[in-house]
Amino acid sequence: MKKVRIAVLVSGGGTNLQALIDAQERGGLGGGKITAVISSKDGAYALERAKNAGIESAVITRKEHGVALCDKILEYLKEKQVDVVVLAGFLAILEGK
Repeated sequence: MKKVRIAVLVSGGGTNLQALIDAQERGGLGGGKITAVISSKDGAYALERAKNAGIESAVITRKEHGVALCDKILEYLKEKQVDVVVLAGFLAILEGK
């Protein structure tokens, strides 16, 4: 059975991310595996948590990308072949298309 690829979007300390990482280590994500973390803020401690867990991460900010923020996030998610997105304390507003 294929593992479901999960991306977690964060903005701060990453306590929700850590809870998901801990659940993954216990086998509590079922068929899921966290394969990417995206932060809306450079320097967010959640990025350190991802690094410590061996999870690839990226910083995609509104300051850098402006109205193209959602496009850049979507581009990254497609590149990483993500199946599920979890908003875990993500503080940027995402706009639908």
